[in-house]
Amino acid sequence: MSLTYKDAGVNKESGYKQVQLIKKFISKTYTPGVISDIGGFAGLFQLDTKAYEEPILVSGTDGVGTKLKIAFMMDKHDTIGQDCVAMCVNDILCQGAKPLFFLDYIATGRLKPEKMAKIVEGVSNGCVKAGCALIGGETAEMPGFYNDEEYDIAGFCVGIVDKKNLITGANIKEGDVIIGLPSSGIHSNGYSLVRKIVFDKEKMDVDSYVPELETTLGEELLKPTRIYADVIIELAGKFNIKGISHITGGGFIENVPRMLPQGLTAYMDVTVIQTPKIFNMIQKWGQIETTEMYGTFNMGVGMVLVVDKKELTAIEEHLKHKNEKYYVLGDIRRGSEGVVLW
Repeated sequence: MSLTYKDAGVNKESGYKQVQLIKKFISKTYTPGVISDIGGFAGLFQLDTKAYEEPILVSGTDGVGTKLKIAFMMDKHDTIGQDCVAMCVNDILCQGAKPLFFLDYIATGRLKPEKMAKIVEGVSNGCVKAGCALIGGETAEMPGFYNDEEYDIAGFCVGIVDKKNLITGANIKEGDVIIGLPSSGIHSNGYSLVRKIVFDKEKMDVDSYVPELETTLGEELLKPTRIYADVIIELAGKFNIKGISHITGGGFIENVPRMLPQGLTAYMDVTVIQTPKIFNMIQKWGQIETTEMYGTFNMGVGMVLVVDKKELTAIEEHLKHKNEKYYVLGDIRRGSEGVVLW
């Protein structure tokens, strides 16, 4: 008896069906630079180099981490793709780059076209929010490696910025002001600790309704990561944004110092932040030290910007005009601590 690929657990027909299901999601992300279509061996994107004196390509790659476990538990897969886009796009925004295109990679134990289509729908929605095109991807069916109902997702984003507008943090100086942009929730970091607290310690489940949150635990934990492309690109085009930090794994403690020149410290008043209730609940349930919270989670601020004090008023007026919420968190001072929170 001869064996087939299907006998080994790989269903090529499911792959063909998935391609048909995701076409509509991919096509809605296309921007003028896209010159390829789904189905090729590579995605093609034509750069408009005339718009830049010295174009610099900026790239970033990331995944979603153990937040995927929440999606598995809820059997809800239409937002996790936005998380993947956000984690990559928000990173390249820190250099002032405009996102151009995105590629994804999904690996699963058993390919279920409808589930994969939901994931790609989330990727597509994230790309639309970021203003970039989804020009390629790969779905790998890997029986025996992943469980049938599980998958992993990673992404890769490329953006562009003129060399003269590259944001590096090198020009940050004493007296500059720190601004924070609110997060949409936990985003996509710290979920190993979150799961240990809410599921192992508190014995809750994703369907548990939490009155303080006015939603179920699962819905709160699965809120997609905010994409900051619109606000960051506009600010960088109008003002002298000196440094940007994406508050991901490592929270404030690790990420804020990454944009600072040696010898400078960010002094930040975190009491001005309207921290989402979920963070306070996690801290209480897990009896977590405050320093650990700010060293693990975003605590309600997804992006931190350093700006010239002389431009603060104009930047605040711009953000208010755009109905963008923000926090003036503190300033830059001499010191070797990296970041001081109070």
